[in-house]
Amino acid sequence: MSVLAAERIKLTSTKSPWWCTVIIVVLGLGIGAVIGITAKSSFSSFQNDVTSGENPGFEPFLPTLPDAVAGVSGFGVLVLMILAALAITSEYRFGIIRTTFQAIPSRASVLGVKALLIGVFGAVLSFVLTLGAFYVAKAFAGPDAGSALVLEGGEAWRAIYGVPIYAFLCVVLAVGVGALLRQSAAAVALLLLWPLLIESLFNLFGSVGREIMPFLPFMNANNFLGSPGGVEYHWGPWGSLAYFAAFVVVIFGAAVVVVNKRDA
Repeated sequence: MSVLAAERIKLTSTKSPWWCTVIIVVLGLGIGAVIGITAKSSFSSFQNDVTSGENPGFEPFLPTLPDAVAGVSGFGVLVLMILAALAITSEYRFGIIRTTFQAIPSRASVLGVKALLIGVFGAVLSFVLTLGAFYVAKAFAGPDAGSALVLEGGEAWRAIYGVPIYAFLCVVLAVGVGALLRQSAAAVALLLLWPLLIESLFNLFGSVGREIMPFLPFMNANNFLGSPGGVEYHWGPWGSLAYFAAFVVVIFGAAVVVVNKRDA
C-alpha cells in the first residue's frame, strides 16, 4: 500500500498526467464528433444526388462502432502509452529512481504498481470516453448516417469494452518499454512508430510480409477491437487478445529482469 500511495502522489502531483488526460478527452470526443459530422455530410450529399437523378459516384460514409471510437482506441491510447513511458523514464532522467529503489527494495513491485495504477486509470478513462465518443458520433451523424452505430450484438459491445482492456495492456507495455530503454525520447519514439509505421511496413514485403502480419502484436490488438485491416488471422478476436497479452507479459517480464540486474 505504501508503494501504491507513493506512485499515486507522483501521478497526481505533476502536470503531465493532467495535460495528457485533457488531450485524451479532446481527441476521443473530438474525433467522435468529426466522424459524425463527416458521416452526416457524406450521406446528405449522396441523398441530394440521388434525389436530383444524378449518379453520386460514391457510397456514403456510414461509420461503425470501431470508427466512432477510433479517437480513443487510436490516438487516446497512444497518449496513454506516452504518459506511462514518461512515468518511468522521467525518474531515470532526474535520478529519482535511485531514491525510489532505496525506499522500496523490491523493484518489481515498483514497476508493477506503477503499471497497475496508470493502467486502471487509463482503462476507466478510456471506457468512459469510448461510450462518450459513441454517443457523440451518433448524435452528430443523425439517425440516417448513424444507422450502423448501434450497441447490439457481441461484436458491437466488444468495440466498447475492448478499448479499456487494450488501454490497460498498452500501459503495461509502455512501462516495460520505458524501463528497458530508460530514455524518454527513445521510448516515446518506439511506442509511436511501432503501431503507426513499423507494422504497416510489412505490407511492402509482398507475400512474406502478409504471412508475418498475423503475428504482429498491434495488428492482433486491432483484430480484437474489430478492425482486422484485411489481414487473415489464424485465430479469432479473443485469440488475438491472448496473443497481444502474452506479448505484453513477455516485454514487461523482460523489463523486471533487466531492472533487477542493472544499476539504477
